[in-house]
Amino acid sequence: MKSFIQTLLVLVAAFSFLAKCHANDRPNVILIFADDLGPGMLGCYGQEVVTTPNIDRLAREGMKFTNYYGGVYCAPSRWTLLTGMHDGRNGGWAQNRAGLPIWRDAGQITEEDYQERFAKHKANSNPISDDEVFLAQVAQQAGYKTAQFGKLDRGFLTWNERVQRFGWDFHEGYYDHQRCHGFYPPYLWRNGERFELPGNTMADCGKTSEKGDEPVGYGGETYSQNVFIEGILNYLRSDHDQPFFLYHPTQLPHGPVAVPELHPDFADHPKMSLAEKKYASMVKMLDDHVGLIMNELVTLGIDDNTVVLFTSDNGHELYYGPKPSYKAQTLVNGDPANLTDKKWRTSECNDIFDGAGGRAGLKRSGYQGGMQCPMIVRWPGKIQEGSESSLLTAHYDFLATLADLVGEDKPNGKDGISYLPTLLGQEQPEQHDFVVINNRFNAMGSRALITGEGLKLVEADRKQGVFQLYDISTDNEERTNLASGYPEKVEELKQILMREIDSPRPDLP
Repeated sequence: MKSFIQTLLVLVAAFSFLAKCHANDRPNVILIFADDLGPGMLGCYGQEVVTTPNIDRLAREGMKFTNYYGGVYCAPSRWTLLTGMHDGRNGGWAQNRAGLPIWRDAGQITEEDYQERFAKHKANSNPISDDEVFLAQVAQQAGYKTAQFGKLDRGFLTWNERVQRFGWDFHEGYYDHQRCHGFYPPYLWRNGERFELPGNTMADCGKTSEKGDEPVGYGGETYSQNVFIEGILNYLRSDHDQPFFLYHPTQLPHGPVAVPELHPDFADHPKMSLAEKKYASMVKMLDDHVGLIMNELVTLGIDDNTVVLFTSDNGHELYYGPKPSYKAQTLVNGDPANLTDKKWRTSECNDIFDGAGGRAGLKRSGYQGGMQCPMIVRWPGKIQEGSESSLLTAHYDFLATLADLVGEDKPNGKDGISYLPTLLGQEQPEQHDFVVINNRFNAMGSRALITGEGLKLVEADRKQGVFQLYDISTDNEERTNLASGYPEKVEELKQILMREIDSPRPDLP
């Protein structure tokens, strides 16, 4: 009997050792999620004014995607990332209302009134099914630690228990996305505990004007992004003993523009306005912080076993320069823009950065400038350096990809497809027939459907029922509308798009 027990103990110890070794073989995963950053703002996608050496390094040492899609603005893009469903599904645009804490902090409502309203807010905020599986939960189920820093969850106003329900073991940041429009919050939240930020007193978190002409450093003393990068580095230093999934939905470079100091590259730039200098400095800070994260991975000896992904929520947005002309849809010469041969483009309308990289439209647009995003993935020794992929991919594919990375089965009914085979240079057995992008705005095109063969259907005018067709494999700037020559194809894709909008979720009973 004694011999049997000893043998059993040896087997248990061996199994535990093998399990630990297997766990250590699985990669850590870091997802850096920029805010309103168009592909054209990065050097590796063609940016020439602002240098982004650290993000470019990710592309140089990893894979760059050229046919990758997010949403058209903040909340639905985060919903699709965190749920693994395209944002045409029921609930993809069902955001709650933000701003309640600002009213309380500004003295517009009493604490008692705030608590009463917040209780009603919680009770009516898009209830979550017990069967729903979110992005971070996939990692949790695989035994990973999960952490989130920044603009927490899907928006717009959340709270501790809800963040935990999304699968985060640790979180630090903003519960209210409206407060994220300022960079000097009086307080932030860490695992449900409020902590104060020294020198910040404004209820609106130091939000600047649309002109962005306030003095550099306006808003307070403690810049939120500096808090987040410090938190991220401390987390990596203290919690890298077992596999982790870290998600950093940063505010940068969402405006209105605000920075603690101008970057030396732009402080004395002869052609930039103050707002442009601030915006460029925000992009540089984001790039610098990517560099700090990468350097820390090397210092900790976990660089080779960490997958780093960099993307943005939606297409480019202007917080400087020609924003008024975009709102008015006017061209440089004062002529009105249109949705046929004179679409509004950053490349042709005095954007010093050409942030959309020649694409038509901006954030909230149904054209490529509103929805096409950067995606760069680095995994030393696994992903071929300097590689590029035109695979049709979207935010909602990341949940399935994460499941593959951590060794979990993809939850049933999810819309996403894992692109891990492509990352590893292998045959991609499963690919999208189409990607759906929902859009309830109609300022410059609306909803869209992109096919695996490279066609894109754009709902150009919802009221008039006008649809356009582009071959984005050769015309990513959407200059040549093919709809009149292919009416049957337009009708076919239109039927698919309309079928998918407000469709039931196959991942829920």
